[in-house]
Amino acid sequence: MKVYEGERGLSGAVVTVDGEPLPPKSEVKVFSKMGFEWTYVGPGPRQLALALLSDHLGDDAKALALSEPFMTAVVAHLDNAWRMDGAEIDAALAAL
Repeated sequence: MKVYEGERGLSGAVVTVDGEPLPPKSEVKVFSKMGFEWTYVGPGPRQLALALLSDHLGDDAKALALSEPFMTAVVAHLDNAWRMDGAEIDAALAAL
């Protein structure tokens, strides 16, 4: 099962999947040109929601459709440093 992690450092917000950088999925939709963010509702958090869901679900269209509610329910509430696995994403999606 994949593990997603995010943290903020001197170079900004960094998000990985299994230790590798998580692609922003800007070819699907650009919500933010500034990169990923979290802890609030906005373009950066929505880009993160899209990227997380696209990677996890393997379905860009479904990820795009779910990105706003997932951002509001999950991404907006993440701590400065966070870790989430696929089972946690599935549970969050089931609760939407």
